[in-house]
Amino acid sequence: MELKDLLSPQHVRLGVRASDWRSAVTEAGRLLVDSGAVTDGYVHAMIRTVETLGPYVVIAPGIAMPHARPEDGVSRTAMALVRLASAVPFGHPTNDPVDLVIPLAAVDPDSHVRAMAQLAERLSDPEALSRLRAARTPHEAWVALTGRHDQEERR
Repeated sequence: MELKDLLSPQHVRLGVRASDWRSAVTEAGRLLVDSGAVTDGYVHAMIRTVETLGPYVVIAPGIAMPHARPEDGVSRTAMALVRLASAVPFGHPTNDPVDLVIPLAAVDPDSHVRAMAQLAERLSDPEALSRLRAARTPHEAWVALTGRHDQEERR
């Protein structure tokens, strides 16, 4: 499964307001709920995971990838993207504050591996990351993150 299969422009939101990391995860998780990929319980489980295990979900400077276990309410593998209006701290010693929240829902340990590799490659590209942070529309952000330019995806 490729990144473009897990993340659609319809599940990208820019300029989202969040008062703290919990509201940032909630806002990002809502996109997964709205897409039908997860239940509300999954969003609560993502928050519990950070509360229990700490801010390990902050995977790079300014970037968090909250997730939980498949049994916490995943119906299909998916991702979403929220770019916050103002960055919030997650409590990570070196990668705070966070302005990009990319929640992940996976039905099993293997289905998302290829997409994760593509995501890591895109997030490690300073030019792609700069375009993502400068995007004015969800479609521009999606293109920056996925590297895709498909016109049919503009819907």
